[in-house]
Amino acid sequence: MSANSLMLYELAGADPALRFSPQCWKVRMALAHKNLTADGIPWRFVEKDVIAFTGQGAVPVLLHGEEAIWDSWQIALHLDERFPNTPPLFDGASAIPVTRFVNGWADSVLLPAVARVIILDIYDCLDDRDREYFRVTRERKFGQTLEQIAADRPANLLMLRKILTPLRQMLKGQNFIGGSRPRYADYCVFGMLMWAHCVSATVVLEDEDLIFAWRERLLDAFDGFARSAPSIATRREEHVNGR
Repeated sequence: MSANSLMLYELAGADPALRFSPQCWKVRMALAHKNLTADGIPWRFVEKDVIAFTGQGAVPVLLHGEEAIWDSWQIALHLDERFPNTPPLFDGASAIPVTRFVNGWADSVLLPAVARVIILDIYDCLDDRDREYFRVTRERKFGQTLEQIAADRPANLLMLRKILTPLRQMLKGQNFIGGSRPRYADYCVFGMLMWAHCVSATVVLEDEDLIFAWRERLLDAFDGFARSAPSIATRREEHVNGR
């Protein structure tokens, strides 16, 4: 492996091309932002042994040459440090603390809100080996069965849209969280909505929502990198059309 080669372990569904993890999408967009390409390696929840060399059991895991970096935040910092001649993910060191706040809000507030809306959709797209693991761990976390969570989808969707209010307010005055151009803060939030986009047919955002327009801009960024990614919707369309 060359010193600058990049490999990314990513969560995949039953379809190995379906890469839907919100944390992995943060990294995917960060790589595209920096004009970098990593070989994606599909990974499942039950394959903890595959990434045991990291001393932990979650993805994303980025291999940069012989070096392993895990946690999407640490990967973003690593990419800016090690590839200084590519477009920056942060507007200087002073932007890192604010971006860390956005990242923490996305992980602690937005992620569980999105999960409640799409929980059964996630389960349905998983590899058979992952389904029991997902059910047990998520039902323990939420204190309800997956079906009980999904039964409240209208209320969960309303709550998600309410939680997104701070972003909606910000976008009244600018196109991206990063200002006139996207930065890593945008990808921290976009990864959560890309999660829903990949696994669910649920309309999470209304067309007239400023966040919908922001998401569309990011779907189209980098020559439509995110928009062209496999999703449950595109796979169903291909099946209907016999492709």
